[in-house]
Amino acid sequence: MLNVRGLTKKYGDTEVVRGLDLTVRRGECFGLLGPNGAGKTTTLRLLLGLIEPDSGSIELAGIPVPQRAREARMKIGVVPQMDNLDPDFSVRENLLAYGRYFGMSKAAVAARVPGLLEFAGLASKADAPIAQLSGGMKRRLTLARALVHDPDILFLDEPTTGLDPQARHLIWQGLRRLIAEGKTIVLTTHFMDEAERLTDRLAILDHGRIVVEGAPRALIESHIEPAVVEVFGEGVADWTRHHASKVCQRFENVGETLFCYTRNADSVIATLQATPALRYVHRPSNLEDVFLKLTGRDLRD
Repeated sequence: MLNVRGLTKKYGDTEVVRGLDLTVRRGECFGLLGPNGAGKTTTLRLLLGLIEPDSGSIELAGIPVPQRAREARMKIGVVPQMDNLDPDFSVRENLLAYGRYFGMSKAAVAARVPGLLEFAGLASKADAPIAQLSGGMKRRLTLARALVHDPDILFLDEPTTGLDPQARHLIWQGLRRLIAEGKTIVLTTHFMDEAERLTDRLAILDHGRIVVEGAPRALIESHIEPAVVEVFGEGVADWTRHHASKVCQRFENVGETLFCYTRNADSVIATLQATPALRYVHRPSNLEDVFLKLTGRDLRD
């Protein structure tokens, strides 16, 4: 559904996208992750044909982009990072108007609206103005709107940013349904648990390049020790000096917290129990650990 080779883009002297190669298969949920400034937004704009690359090739749903970008966009649905619903229309009218942008007849759009409202959990809000919707409702409507023309591929740009846990889980439930139905999805997110739950494969982008690509569980198993013990409290610096190198395969000090990565958490915990002033959290390693190891912990602008 998406084939990218040797993609580059410069702004002035800054190379924002640097030789990107990417393949997304039909029916796959693919994640594109990266810190701020890594090149994700520019990559998405290139893939959608909104800006032209300096070099490289893009084929989207079998159509070359940007040469035939308008034709390609007829086959895709987009959920932007910020909601851009029409405030002058009701929930139903937003769906009806959007379908007409894709050349659908009034009858064809009207036939799809009830199912989309049901999918978004908004059947009871069909005639409500946009101003009366919660943030979660607006995101669900934006997702339903992206489906109005039954696209071949969906681009979701941070679809759950700013939502409370209940709203996030409702969005995830809807996305799982789409994945089960065989929709192809390209997802960008800063929530590592979201990527771990939803994606079949993902790529971590940094400084315009893909630093790693693969299935979430495979990346965790290949890049991070299986257990993490986070240690904090008075005396953590002293404990680190005397014990960390002996019981941790790898460790990092971040502020007043020690992250101890290990294959045997029991020995770490046994040592910690001899220092009651310290507190700790023992957990399995996750995708966020991989992300931070590969892209660093420094704050990005």
